[in-house]
Amino acid sequence: MQYSDGRFYVYDNPISRRHSRSAIKWQRMFMRKFDYDSGEQYRLQVEDNPYLGDVFNLKSIVRVPASGSDSGITGLGSDGVLISTIRMGFGHYRIAMAGASAAHAMGFTPYWLDLLAIPGITSEVINWCNSWYSRWSRMSQSSAAFNRWVWEPVTTGDPTLPGLSALLNSWIVGWPWRFLKTNVKDYKMSELFAGLHRAFPPDTPVLTAHMWNCMGAVAGGMTNVVDMMFDNWPMAFQLTEGAKHGVQSPSGYYGFRVMRGFDQRGKILNPVPAEAVHYTGHHVDHELVENVETDCAARVARMKAGEPRRFLLTMGGAGAQRELFRSIVQHCMPLIKANRIALFVNLGDHSDNWEWLKGELGSDLGLAETHFTWEDSRAFTDAIRDGSARGLHIFLHDNTFHAVYTTNYLMRVSDVLITKPSELAFYPVPKIFNERVGGHEKWGAIRGAEIGDGTVETRTVPETLQAIDMLTEDRALLPMYCDQIVKNKSIGIYDGAYRCVELATGRKFSR
Repeated sequence: MQYSDGRFYVYDNPISRRHSRSAIKWQRMFMRKFDYDSGEQYRLQVEDNPYLGDVFNLKSIVRVPASGSDSGITGLGSDGVLISTIRMGFGHYRIAMAGASAAHAMGFTPYWLDLLAIPGITSEVINWCNSWYSRWSRMSQSSAAFNRWVWEPVTTGDPTLPGLSALLNSWIVGWPWRFLKTNVKDYKMSELFAGLHRAFPPDTPVLTAHMWNCMGAVAGGMTNVVDMMFDNWPMAFQLTEGAKHGVQSPSGYYGFRVMRGFDQRGKILNPVPAEAVHYTGHHVDHELVENVETDCAARVARMKAGEPRRFLLTMGGAGAQRELFRSIVQHCMPLIKANRIALFVNLGDHSDNWEWLKGELGSDLGLAETHFTWEDSRAFTDAIRDGSARGLHIFLHDNTFHAVYTTNYLMRVSDVLITKPSELAFYPVPKIFNERVGGHEKWGAIRGAEIGDGTVETRTVPETLQAIDMLTEDRALLPMYCDQIVKNKSIGIYDGAYRCVELATGRKFSR
């Protein structure tokens, strides 16, 4: 990103002087709020990751006290790939895990950098932003008016939304994520993370799972940065000039190349250079991609054998959609008792939602089998891989790693995943897409429906329950989805994580 004549330029596209000044003021607000020290030194070291270290040799980056001008990192091997993410919901952790899994499969050691786990300006700024995001996300699910007139416009910048939405977008909210002016605002904020990234050798291969990680790495002088792009709706704030971008769909690739819709007045913008944007495919863990044929064959075999249909229901990292959860569980209880389905409910790390769900289960609480440790969750999953599964199973963990990865681990032994069309929309498992949380997620459901590994988005509770009944009783849908998943793998649709590692390291993946 360049700055001249009192304005910023993003890929040679000028930002107005007014919005350029606003972006600078935004940065200064954080500097004042958190007493930013531009000369702060970062001393980092490598530790074994206590949660997923045994899954793909994951290492963690932690901050230790520095003295004087002491800065840098100890323990980073020459075969390392830095996996940079944040806990903002679960999606950005999930993308990072896919990158770590692919890197490990390609012979690299993945080093996990969570900006929220680094004390200082990074965690302070991101925690402040994340608290607002989570609040708005939950509000969008409890207020239809807020969702329609504020949250959907902010998360899409979609010009086809009702006129009042557009006015609120422009006059009140002012910074919808799709527009290029937002890109500058996010970059200036992320410049405050440059000091942290200067602690790494500048040529370290980096996979980022959020644009703030990407922007901070580029601002810190890192030169092999690949952003694993999320969602399927191009938005300007995801671009970082100076990095490569791994986009999950062809339509997303075109949207980012031409910056489609990134100007709020419909102006045609200068395109992004081809070397900066790459169509990679979906970001998926190696373990899931490698076993697509085996897992799909097992799903069809269980259906033919009359086994209970296995549904996996996931709660997102923001903890929204309680009412939908209640309706799904209540609808499924008679089917569970009749051995028509087995229901796996992953509550992530939301212990308060377990207290809530216990009250909702009432007299059926005794039917729930709980799995609250990773050892128990993994043992149960391994046992039903070739065995039977019945009943209601609740999964809850005390850390984000296991909260997220339990869904990945259960996916292989599940028949159908019930999820909002967030990052899970890109995974190779038959899916029921329930209502989105934010307009940007709409296009994840469209992508899944069109490549044939999931339903269309079920926007109402009755539509979601209908889909559950259809996937339980119908004998054509599940094999169709499984056939499509196998075909998708054969043409590389799920190879995005491998391709991003290739872009960062120059090493090719061969299956």
